[in-house]
Amino acid sequence: MAKITWKQADGSAIEAEVADGTSLMEAAVANSVPGVIGECGGCLSCATCHVYVDETWLDKIGLADEFEDAMLDVAEAERREASRLSCQITASPALDGLVVHVPEV
Repeated sequence: MAKITWKQADGSAIEAEVADGTSLMEAAVANSVPGVIGECGGCLSCATCHVYVDETWLDKIGLADEFEDAMLDVAEAERREASRLSCQITASPALDGLVVHVPEV
């Protein structure tokens, strides 16, 4: 299990314990995190689960692969260096304490 925090643009936050192997998109939808829709269900075809990984976690999360990188180009919110699709980040003990920021659109 990993404790994940989704921070909103207004400063509020939602925290949840996420089972290993669960995508952050699935966990966000299950916990009603505003701004993370996951319209495609995690098929990497919509970019509605776009988040910004907190800077302190960038090295542990790694970079987007080529396909995710292309999908981030069509995300509604501004793309940043820390942009990732949360359907492509899987919870694990190594990510315990991870903080992601939900873009304001």
